[in-house]
Amino acid sequence: MSANRKLPPLTSLRAFEAAARLTGFNAAADELNVTPSAISHQIKSLEQWLGAALFVRKTRQIELTRTARDLLPSVTAALDQLADSCRRASASKENPTLTISVAHTFANGWLVPHLPSFQMAFPEIEVRLTLASSQLEQHFAIPEVDVAIAHGMQQARDGVVADWLMSEDLIPVCCPSLVAPEGPLATPADIGKVTLLQVVPRMGQWRTWLEAAGVHDVPAERGPRFQSTPIALEAALAGAGIAIANRRFVAPHLESGRLVLPFDVDMPGASEYFLLYPLARRDDHVIRAFRSWLLNLMIEEANEDEAHAHPVAPSAPLSAT
Repeated sequence: MSANRKLPPLTSLRAFEAAARLTGFNAAADELNVTPSAISHQIKSLEQWLGAALFVRKTRQIELTRTARDLLPSVTAALDQLADSCRRASASKENPTLTISVAHTFANGWLVPHLPSFQMAFPEIEVRLTLASSQLEQHFAIPEVDVAIAHGMQQARDGVVADWLMSEDLIPVCCPSLVAPEGPLATPADIGKVTLLQVVPRMGQWRTWLEAAGVHDVPAERGPRFQSTPIALEAALAGAGIAIANRRFVAPHLESGRLVLPFDVDMPGASEYFLLYPLARRDDHVIRAFRSWLLNLMIEEANEDEAHAHPVAPSAPLSAT
């Protein structure tokens, strides 16, 4: 079979894949660190090899032909698999690595505090963290990323597995000095007496909470705005106001007394967290180890939360093998 394998040059395939995926020769040239004329030359070479046009060239844009649309998915998958195989072959000479792309809130509120237990269980795996937004494409924009942890309703994407981790349980938190009798907060109606700490990507949370608490005379969007929940929580710890956070992410602060829950009014969040990884790498031993550790911890914590209401039977542990 290999003796009869007829393939065009790899450089031509890479140029085509980048230009088709990015819908532009200039963007492909930037990604591959070559000139646009080199991209054009490689694509013409591939078109001659195939005997078919791949692009309709217009003044300021290009359009994919049907041949290009049919060819692109398989070329992308083949190049991804080849790159991954080469990366793993190179990494096999050293300790295995696990690069995790994670949303800032989850990293700060849950993952980083729990990482020591993963490193104790798998000391041979070197963990690397990179921060990204909730957009799926941003998590896997870095080729070295092995898995991602993202929040939000994840759109289906071919070739990516999404394991559900948790739903949000949102609560208001503040420093003890803001709570009666020392402070102004005694009932939800008092919330207008303190500063609402806003998180820009989560604007609207306070409106939802105020409605759930039956408070209708407080402007829901007033107060300073922060780019992430961890920064807003730092402001809450400093006494700057009251913030909304996922109950699991502030549990250590609540247990230590640095933050308190001024009112017994919470609300389910609109977001859920997922573990994402390429379907083609589902059997990778490093990914399997991390997935098993993470999902088992999620099961344990969910069971502990449920145990506050009534006992539950322990769930069967997941195996990393």
